[in-house]
Amino acid sequence: MSLAVFSYEGLVHAVSGAMGSVTAMTVFFPLDTARLRLQVDENRRAKSTPAILAEIVKEEGLLAPYRGWFPVICSLCCSNFVYFYCFHGLKTSLLKSKQSAPSKDLMIGIAAGIVNVLLTTPLWVVNTRLKLQGSKFRNADIRPTNYSGILDAFAQIIRDEGVGALWNGTFPSLLLVLNPAIQFMIYEGLKRQLKRGVPRELSSAEFFIIGAVAKAVATIVTYPLQTIQSILRFGQFNESTGESKLLSSLRTIKCLLVNRVRKYGMLGLFKGLEAKLLQTVLTAALMFLLYEKIASCTFRVMGLSSNHYKKR
Repeated sequence: MSLAVFSYEGLVHAVSGAMGSVTAMTVFFPLDTARLRLQVDENRRAKSTPAILAEIVKEEGLLAPYRGWFPVICSLCCSNFVYFYCFHGLKTSLLKSKQSAPSKDLMIGIAAGIVNVLLTTPLWVVNTRLKLQGSKFRNADIRPTNYSGILDAFAQIIRDEGVGALWNGTFPSLLLVLNPAIQFMIYEGLKRQLKRGVPRELSSAEFFIIGAVAKAVATIVTYPLQTIQSILRFGQFNESTGESKLLSSLRTIKCLLVNRVRKYGMLGLFKGLEAKLLQTVLTAALMFLLYEKIASCTFRVMGLSSNHYKKR
């Protein structure tokens, strides 16, 4: 099993996934900026994505939609490398060339997601802070931050809030491993359906469409928790003390969800969903397309037969 998990094939999948996600996120990064503002700035009116971006550019400058690009890309590259490596490594070692099934894809996706969350949450906490630093918020209660870069953000958070603050939002993140797990389950399932009968390499359009469908379903199902995750990572909340970390996390999530519903109704849990869907669906679709093409090309360069790639 260890040889299957730590294999060159797994490394190809990991590098392909990381490269695809970095390229896709760079293309659609402004859409993620609009989504994050709507999630954490409660006093900002929910408007269309172009309107939010126009406001940001007008108030903060032309490059504001790309603020925090570098830490986000670093976090995303590491996160997707870990996830793709774990997912394909576990799948290879557990299935041993047998045909997979949706339930198995889901369980493998959850396991890969847990490993990914525990290893990369500190990077996402820092990138959320840097991405929002210098933003003009409608909510006056949000405290300004002054980080000079990734390393300085790590140092200040540890000094002022303790090491544990680097794992803010870990509990909802662990719940949110369902997002990529559902995404990969649907993606792999649709890919198997399209290949049923005659093994073949799918077209670019097919990869793009099934990647978009998979991400859209996963995003809608888990979006309220994604909103809470963003708020917790931003660190602009008061966590109760004097109780266990698990109880505190559960109480905080419940409190944030209830307050959101009381202020804005049930639709408040989905504030920014349009921007999120636009960004995440297009990003995931392009990521899967690039990932599949990079992996296919790499396997061919390695001299592996086309059947090796087609049966994936």
